[in-house]
Amino acid sequence: MAPLILVADDDLAIRTVVSQALIRAGYEVRATGNAHILSRWVEAGDGDLVITDVVMPDENIFEVLPRMKKARPELPIVVMSAQNTFMTAIRASERGAYEYLPKPFDLDQLIRIVGQALAGSEAKRTPAPDVKPEAEAGKPAEEIPLVGRSGAMQDVYRVLARLMNTDLTVMITGESGTGKELVARALHDFGRRRKGPFVAINMAAIPRDLIESELFGHEKGAFTGAAQRSQGRFEQAEGGTLFLDEIGDMPMEAQTRLLRVLQQGEYMTVGGRTPIKTDVRIVAATNKDLVTLIEKGLFREDLYYRLSVVPIRLPPLRERLGDIPDLARHFLALAEKEGLPRKSFDQPALERMKRHDWPGNIRELENLVRRLAALHPDDIIGVQAIENELALVRRAAPREAEPRIVEATTTGETLESFFRGYLKTYFGRFGDELPPEGLYDRMLVEFERPLVAAALAATNGNQVRAADLLGLNRNTLRKKIRELGIRMTSAVG
Repeated sequence: MAPLILVADDDLAIRTVVSQALIRAGYEVRATGNAHILSRWVEAGDGDLVITDVVMPDENIFEVLPRMKKARPELPIVVMSAQNTFMTAIRASERGAYEYLPKPFDLDQLIRIVGQALAGSEAKRTPAPDVKPEAEAGKPAEEIPLVGRSGAMQDVYRVLARLMNTDLTVMITGESGTGKELVARALHDFGRRRKGPFVAINMAAIPRDLIESELFGHEKGAFTGAAQRSQGRFEQAEGGTLFLDEIGDMPMEAQTRLLRVLQQGEYMTVGGRTPIKTDVRIVAATNKDLVTLIEKGLFREDLYYRLSVVPIRLPPLRERLGDIPDLARHFLALAEKEGLPRKSFDQPALERMKRHDWPGNIRELENLVRRLAALHPDDIIGVQAIENELALVRRAAPREAEPRIVEATTTGETLESFFRGYLKTYFGRFGDELPPEGLYDRMLVEFERPLVAAALAATNGNQVRAADLLGLNRNTLRKKIRELGIRMTSAVG
């Protein structure tokens, strides 16, 4: 006997199309446009699977779902919705839905999902959801942390919804400005660790010598300047989520220690002798190609696989231009909450923004909208204001020029600025104490490795040409490649 599928949607056309597709696939179908009738069928034991819209004329399906799951915990329920927001995906997952499908969807995809659900294993293991009031769910119901209805973002939402109540390690990749930290915060704020702390650390913003101390803390007297014990980010994030931003900039020594934490669930402070158990969820992010870094010997392959248990790629804004109107209105609303006058975009202005390529991604769009909210005199922002702003950005952007050799004075000024920032950060953390001894030698190694790697890359791995470029003997260069741990993948010399 063919499985019976219950279909609920207040739109007759959608009910008909979905029902016909299911019948052609060999299923029996019973359809309704009423949430109460659907609930009555389920509680009576009818149906092997439910496909339902969210907004029904008599009741929102999210109010009905917990009752249906309580009556029949094993029943797979597929939720479809035209709302297509992050919160829709989250609410569907929280209330025990087997899958969430944003409208419009591909009928073949729906048939595949129905077959997988009826095959069984996941749906039958799904317990009746313990739904908490929205006020206890970490954020107010009306606050949406991620904005966008494009297909690319719907894929992200579905993955996030499945990850919320797990502790799986997540790697978020994407260009700068795509919202990687927002995704990490959403994983925390709507997940099982929402009551714990969310702690973020940017590897690119911490001097390399201080990263291990920042991550794991240090004991009093562990090194010169350690006048007292200091907590690390792992300790601060205990019971919550630790967000490791720009993980590609983590030095190799710290990578080794982080790998040990992921493998053993414990760490030691700098200068400490007793292992400390840790209970944190790790979410990492990068805008770099970690596979390339692995090939160059700059990132541990075993750490990469430990961090990338679940990879999430955030699309650049140019791949989701249809989301620009929603994003622009969202940023105007945020500006209004911060005290700026209420403004809106006319349709030509929104269309013009959709034709821009947005190299700075969402961050660039947000900056433009906030400038207009603060400086534009009219309540309605038109296309000319957008043109003017984009023209200003183009004039301010650095022009592309022919490659040139940087003068020694410019290089010296750049390095001096880096060292001043390094020492300022150190003294800001440890007072007037000097950094650990050997700063000169450590800095030479820090700059020697990328210089040699860049020379090899510029010569396509030809060690003879790279040695000439650097002014080194070929044997000396080979020795440095070994000492610095530079992995050669295409050496021809």
